[in-house]
Amino acid sequence: MWNKHPKALPFLFLSEMWERFGYYLMIGIFTLYLKDVEAGFAMTEKEAADLYGTFIALVFLTPFVGGLVADRYLGYKKSIVLGGLMMGVGYFMMGIHSLNMLYVAMTLVIVGNGFFKPNISTLLGNFYNDEKYLDKKDEGYNIFYMGINVGAFICNFFGAALQILLGWQYAFMAAGLGMFIGVIVFLMGTKHYGNKTEKKGVQEGDMPFSKIVLYILVPSVVFGVIGWILKGVQSDKNLDSALFGSDSTDAFIFACIPVVFFYANLYVKAKAADKRPIGALLSIFAVVILFWAVFKLNGSALTTWADRYTDRQVTGSTEQVFSALVQSKELTYTKDSTECYDAQFRLQKEHGEVKKTVDYPLYFRNVSPDKLPQEGSKIAVWATSISQSINPGWVIMLTPLVVAFFTFLRSRKKEPSTPTKIAFGLLISALSVLVMVAAVHMGHNGSEKVSVWWLVANYGVITIGELFLSPMGLSIVSKLSPKNITALMMGGWFLATSIGNKLSGVLASMWDQYEDKSNFFWVNFGLLLFATLLMFVLVKRLNKVMKDYGVN
Repeated sequence: MWNKHPKALPFLFLSEMWERFGYYLMIGIFTLYLKDVEAGFAMTEKEAADLYGTFIALVFLTPFVGGLVADRYLGYKKSIVLGGLMMGVGYFMMGIHSLNMLYVAMTLVIVGNGFFKPNISTLLGNFYNDEKYLDKKDEGYNIFYMGINVGAFICNFFGAALQILLGWQYAFMAAGLGMFIGVIVFLMGTKHYGNKTEKKGVQEGDMPFSKIVLYILVPSVVFGVIGWILKGVQSDKNLDSALFGSDSTDAFIFACIPVVFFYANLYVKAKAADKRPIGALLSIFAVVILFWAVFKLNGSALTTWADRYTDRQVTGSTEQVFSALVQSKELTYTKDSTECYDAQFRLQKEHGEVKKTVDYPLYFRNVSPDKLPQEGSKIAVWATSISQSINPGWVIMLTPLVVAFFTFLRSRKKEPSTPTKIAFGLLISALSVLVMVAAVHMGHNGSEKVSVWWLVANYGVITIGELFLSPMGLSIVSKLSPKNITALMMGGWFLATSIGNKLSGVLASMWDQYEDKSNFFWVNFGLLLFATLLMFVLVKRLNKVMKDYGVN
């Protein structure tokens, strides 16, 4: 397999694998850490979901700047190494139990990802722009994407074991160590990169960086502050008087306005030859926002589902395996049990006095009566964060099948175009949400726990949609972008991901507002179905643009 691809691919594959090991280990425990009342920050579901959504949104917003700086000034190698080191340090700092230190650590991860993420993807595309590898580009990105998920799969087992044995700090340290290994692997492949890592420099017609700072970055900060300050109507559900649910959401939405304006202006002022491909990419960016909004619920709402509504008890040989790997936790059942794997309450203090207590469901609260253990007996439950490995596990298993499927179609000259693949990816993703609707009904709207196989099935279906869409998105940006703004357009792809991630946090923060949890998933289904219909409407025009520019 490797000998048909550039020699740099294994190094980029492995460095991305270790980078994602660190990132997804951190994301897998992030909301659980925030809600932990003893060793975390005792946040409510809404607070944790809002911070999670803001965090992952900003993580994918900074590639806009990181790609630009790499393109014009630093080059790809320096940017990737700098970004990796910043992220590694950030992960190490996350385990320090201080809210201020947490924000500093998050900032390092956010900025570091901006330098790392778009540029390693762009660097990969640079190799596949060579004539002899051009027809292998989609396959190369699929292999690269599998590398991401190998890291994402194995990391949660390490994270769960370290958190149970030693605490949150050591789990975050493992994430940092994984990131540093990724940087080392990347540097080991230097001899295979040639001149592909060099900066492109400022091209004729490019907007000077000083103007970008003045017209985009500064306005984004100003708009963000305005969004934070502006208030709406206060109500029982909107205690902070936020316009869009929370101050951080308001700030993010306002901050995005100048950046979105920049990309729109990029299209308006583009040369005639570049206008159509830029317009095609912007159309795709707009559509995939809704995919990411639902897909990124894996770290928030679906983690909550795994924690509260999924039967996590292990028995027999399975219990022995999980115990040996330190992937399980013992709970003791009593009728007035106060044990809970997640935080069971939060104390809000004002002037040193308890203001209110927020009660969380206990693990045994929605266990079917016929499955409750005897009074005083203990059960073993697998660590919630392990559920984060289901999706990457499916990616690892299904990627070879999807690649083989499209290779077979290509050999018969029936392979669908990249926009068509994205459209079907959205449709399949929409169908995955129906699995969770069925799971809610099987658990009688949360009154009883359901089998973990519902989560497995949901992740299995949406993974097929993901493989049709996500690596194809990276591929199409590399194919259609004008050469002098490739990294900038890759940043646009991540900007769309960023907005979708923030929308995901907004959706997850409303989890407790839905008495009937199936309605929560029906909303997600509606969003994806709308995106699917919109993409199929665009497919014909997008296919024509790709054909006219000699790509497929």
